[in-house]
Amino acid sequence: MAKQQASEKTTSDRRQFKIGKYDIIAQPASGSAHMLRYTVMLNGKRLGALLSVPTESDCRFLEAPPKVPPLKIFQVTYRPGRPKKNAAGPNGENGESGPTIPWSIKGQQRY
Repeated sequence: MAKQQASEKTTSDRRQFKIGKYDIIAQPASGSAHMLRYTVMLNGKRLGALLSVPTESDCRFLEAPPKVPPLKIFQVTYRPGRPKKNAAGPNGENGESGPTIPWSIKGQQRY
């Protein structure tokens, strides 16, 4: 923490400091009187900006975000369709009506 404060430079309305190999520029966020926007730079290239003080882990995430698997569309993956005639119901056709509650006691009378 002492190293971080030692490398701070103060200009009008801007603060610049380093976290590891990343340069951080703090400047007032537009439309706010008290919040700061922290811009993360690496070798003069802007990686991104945050509204909270970034950690080195945040900077690494901005530099190389993890791969995101492709989205599965709900309509394609879940297509129950209409049940066939004479097909057994999901409850096993035991004569009970109403929704099944997994934590209920079997055979209990409800009012």
